[in-house]
Amino acid sequence: MSFIETEASYRIEIINGKPVKIITPQTEITLTNTKTGQDYNSDAEAMQDVKNPETETIADDIKRDVKVIVEALPLGGDTKL
Repeated sequence: MSFIETEASYRIEIINGKPVKIITPQTEITLTNTKTGQDYNSDAEAMQDVKNPETETIADDIKRDVKVIVEALPLGGDTKL
């Protein structure tokens, strides 16, 4: 299971008097217990398992995979890379 941690956004800010495109990519998180294979729906759920005295799960058992999704942007002739 995975969950969206950050929604994609796009805005223009004026920096030093010039418009600058600010792009925030979408981030999709997958949390997995490396010993049991259990997937978690949130950071809070994973930490609850770590803090549970009835399980042997420790923080190092939690694997965090991050998928960054960047939408294609139209680049014009005046784009300076």
